[in-house]
Amino acid sequence: MNILLKGGRIVDPSQNINEEMDLLIEKGQIAQIGKDIYKNAKGDSALKILDLGGKIVVPGLIDMHTHLREPGFEYKETIQTGCEAAVAGGFTSIACMPNTKPINDNRSVTELICRKATQCNLANVYPIAAISNGSEGITLTEFGDLKDAGAVAFSDDGRPVMNSALMRRALEYASSLGIPIISHCEDTDLSSGGLMNEGFVSTELGLSGIPNIAEDIMVARDIAIADYTNTSVHIAHVSTAESVRLIREAKKRGIKVTAETAPHYFSLTDEALRKYDTYTKVYPPLRNIADVTAIKEGLSDSTIDAIASDHAPHSSIEKDVEFEYASPGIVGLETSLSLSLKLAAEGVLTLDQLILKMSTIPAVILGIPKGTLRTGSDADITVIDIKREWTVDINKFRSKSKNSPFNGWKLKGKAVLTIVDGEIKYSENFE
Repeated sequence: MNILLKGGRIVDPSQNINEEMDLLIEKGQIAQIGKDIYKNAKGDSALKILDLGGKIVVPGLIDMHTHLREPGFEYKETIQTGCEAAVAGGFTSIACMPNTKPINDNRSVTELICRKATQCNLANVYPIAAISNGSEGITLTEFGDLKDAGAVAFSDDGRPVMNSALMRRALEYASSLGIPIISHCEDTDLSSGGLMNEGFVSTELGLSGIPNIAEDIMVARDIAIADYTNTSVHIAHVSTAESVRLIREAKKRGIKVTAETAPHYFSLTDEALRKYDTYTKVYPPLRNIADVTAIKEGLSDSTIDAIASDHAPHSSIEKDVEFEYASPGIVGLETSLSLSLKLAAEGVLTLDQLILKMSTIPAVILGIPKGTLRTGSDADITVIDIKREWTVDINKFRSKSKNSPFNGWKLKGKAVLTIVDGEIKYSENFE
């Protein structure tokens, strides 16, 4: 079915568009954008017309850092439930990390994920394969074969590549294939045994801390390797002020580094752990207010290129236990957009800049043909009601897991229509 989106405010940073226009979808692609499309098409009985007056129409959102858990941990999340959560949150494309069981370190697992995603027929799913076999940091996986099977990037996320020589080879090999390395920056010798951010709050609570330098040292190392080898590296889930400073200075020097952060790193501080709520336990840990301020500054001045949820589902088995034994992670697909819209409300980012970081730039980093509303491109579209006020209720999440510290938060702004390849995958009162 062809669809006409009428009267919405189209915000597409890839074309420097920010104005009220119509958008026509034909055969799963963007056919036309303009002001008079409705007048010329309103007599077409085969055309589905949706009035989006007062809504924002943007290129489909892309979450470049999620955990879908399948295969192996289907009791936490499946590709089906993860994709349902994605489209409900406004994401038309998601990239999933390899820490499944078995780990996505070979062609068969990559192909399984692609096949399952096709069967779900909801969001586009792009597998990220492991850097090393078993994510053990010893030997590289077969990058070429994994790329051919459908992997769009490589990461041992959840486990850092501690061996610097292996990281060098990974960056060089990936560079030759034109595919990114996504680095989980953590020095495990410094973070070992830590449960939360090291600082005043951890001391007061009696919980062992993870110092900022556990992240900072590895960010500095990976930047140095990228500089030496003239390759590019992407830094995942940036959480500290020093990491932001290091990335900012590296960019000024022309080093090819990109970075992402997650909404919880600019929405919460380590003060949130005072109730020993395991839903606030995440790695890297929630930091202090100075780090949160630095993260916002890094987003504002484009030091941090992208916002990704780091959607990490865990069941009650992993979360309803003593804090020490709880698994780290937060589900984020259904709250990421609304939390990020707070940045626009606060003046940290313009709406155009926010869409750049949640759609256009992630597409560029991953090298996928998304993140734009150009004529002829895939009709992956997110419609946002920026005035929509709603209260987070984890019991209504599409995700199989409910581990969100934002339950009960009152937020403003929400995805109300998600279109993938010209088909409506999620809708609130538009069908």
